[in-house]
Amino acid sequence: MNRLLRAHGFAVTLFDSAEALLEHGGFDKAICIVIDINLDGKSGVELRRKLAEEGVTAPVIYVTGNDSPVNRSAAVASGCVAYLTKPFTAQSLIDSVTRAAAA
Repeated sequence: MNRLLRAHGFAVTLFDSAEALLEHGGFDKAICIVIDINLDGKSGVELRRKLAEEGVTAPVIYVTGNDSPVNRSAAVASGCVAYLTKPFTAQSLIDSVTRAAAA
């Protein structure tokens, strides 16, 4: 995803963990945040809630290799702009990020 997004002109910042993302700050410049639903046993949806509690308003795109009605419902309820199931096409990610950038 990193190479793909950079190849389409997007600046990308990667984080090793949910904690590193939460500590980052500077979200006012982010056009979106791409979060995996499953983060080493933690919930990407819960991470999104924590970000929202801290006032982060950047749109969220979820990716998951573990699609389920429960995951999908929780993601949509958290206010995501896209929910992509792996494997997804490169174009679907680019389209989602482009849509988030336009929001």
